[in-house]
Amino acid sequence: MIDQLAPMPDDWQRALAIVAHPDDLEYGCASAVAVWTDAGRHVSYLLVTRGEAGIDTLEPAKAGPVREREQRASAAVAGVTDVEFLDHTDGVIEYGLRLREELAAAIRRHRPELVITLNYEDTWGGAYWNTPDHRAVGRAVMDAVGDAGNRWIFPDTEAEPWNGVRWIAVAGSDTPTHAVDVTDGLERGVRSLLEHRAYIEALTDEAPETYARNLIEGFAREQAERFGGRPAVTFRLFNR
Repeated sequence: MIDQLAPMPDDWQRALAIVAHPDDLEYGCASAVAVWTDAGRHVSYLLVTRGEAGIDTLEPAKAGPVREREQRASAAVAGVTDVEFLDHTDGVIEYGLRLREELAAAIRRHRPELVITLNYEDTWGGAYWNTPDHRAVGRAVMDAVGDAGNRWIFPDTEAEPWNGVRWIAVAGSDTPTHAVDVTDGLERGVRSLLEHRAYIEALTDEAPETYARNLIEGFAREQAERFGGRPAVTFRLFNR
């Protein structure tokens, strides 16, 4: 008997997604974001880097602007127009007080009820080592949510403390607890990933359209057995 996933909460209006790189949200999560924005919810993106070290054939000074443009276009496909970058150096993000303070300040500015981040565990599925950037950012997000609500921690941010985060949702987790039915968002999830064309073309010899569709649809359908047969994007949900 396969454990079934619970539906993600839907009694919220504002979410903030915080990840390390352009494309981190497009490998599945964007399909759920499209469903949420279609329902009238506001979702903002915060990228800790511009992903400038992500294209082997393009030097960082040139890759950074390309990847920023692709991220903004990708977000727009999913209904997101609020996209910010923190300008940490791609590949060498450090967990620490500076990062926690920047993320807490962003949470205070955006005042979300739901915060989304990416798998911060050591591995993907126990078989592939996760990157230092993903681990550092995800763990800093978990801590910054608490920091944002405490007026005595990082008291000098411009925005007032925000203790209104009700959930943290971790995408790409090996131990998901909840899911979103992405039947109506799957096509836009594919198109959202496709906006990262320069990145994909450097990553694989497969046609970008084929690569994006097989990956996004494949991930969503793999989870259907645990979610009533519906294509799904999964999250590990933490209550606040």
